[in-house]
Amino acid sequence: MKRRRRTEILIQGDERLADRLAQSIIDTYECREIVAPQYGLTMIKMRESAKNSLFYIGEVLITEAKVEIDNCIGIGIVVGMKDELAKQLAIIDAAYKADLPETTIWESQLIEAEQIIKKEQAKKQAELFKTKVSFETMEV
Repeated sequence: MKRRRRTEILIQGDERLADRLAQSIIDTYECREIVAPQYGLTMIKMRESAKNSLFYIGEVLITEAKVEIDNCIGIGIVVGMKDELAKQLAIIDAAYKADLPETTIWESQLIEAEQIIKKEQAKKQAELFKTKVSFETMEV
């Protein structure tokens, strides 16, 4: 599983999943904190559809953390002021980079969490479609 997909699942899904995964690594391996969770700003890129060009729409507050496990550095970045989640993401990232045996077990848990997220998104989308107005059928 690629880092982007894994991170999206951990951020959008149940917060306890990231906590459980990170805790399993902390209990077994030595985790050295390189950069404690700290706040920063990052620019957000958007694509302008008419000219198909990129521009910066503004800044967003992020929390960033770095951790080292078995000489592998993991980075956790999350939008908002979420110190614990940023550190947990860094630990999980470092575990994948170090190719620890626990990561093979996590795959099924992450896929299951992704399916739950998709079901919730589909449910929200269905609720939104209930309020959609069809102007083609309205008489003017």
